[in-house]
Amino acid sequence: MDINARKLLLFFVAGFLENIELKVTCSPHVLECNTTALHLEMEECGGHFKTEMAELHPNYSCDFTHFISAYHYFTSCAENNSVKIGCFWPHPVVEHYIILIHKQFFSNCTKNKDPSDTLEDTFNSTINILIIVTVLLTLAMVTSVVCCSKQR
Repeated sequence: MDINARKLLLFFVAGFLENIELKVTCSPHVLECNTTALHLEMEECGGHFKTEMAELHPNYSCDFTHFISAYHYFTSCAENNSVKIGCFWPHPVVEHYIILIHKQFFSNCTKNKDPSDTLEDTFNSTINILIIVTVLLTLAMVTSVVCCSKQR
């Protein structure tokens, strides 16, 4: 390792250590994670989501577009409360609760799917046309450049 690489490495290490020191000294009021409070908050966030899902028609229980706002509220609530309580995000308590929610509401979403229900790309022909036009324009530009350069 040459001298410049050593100086650069030392510069980054010193900056990293200074940044860690600043974080430790500037944040003396760091909360300790209260997992009991976190469990209670997850139950509250999950309760709202469970209520929304109970009101949802069973035919739409696997269609994300019908419950996206409730799911967004649930995940935002979980993250915000985790940080508010002083727990890092993502926390194992939160992850465990989210997995339970997924098992309860979405475990049957991938089962009993008809293979013919797969989504097809409806814009396939449009994409092909755009690719062909782009290739033809590129060839035309290359041809014009070659012809113009030969005439000189």
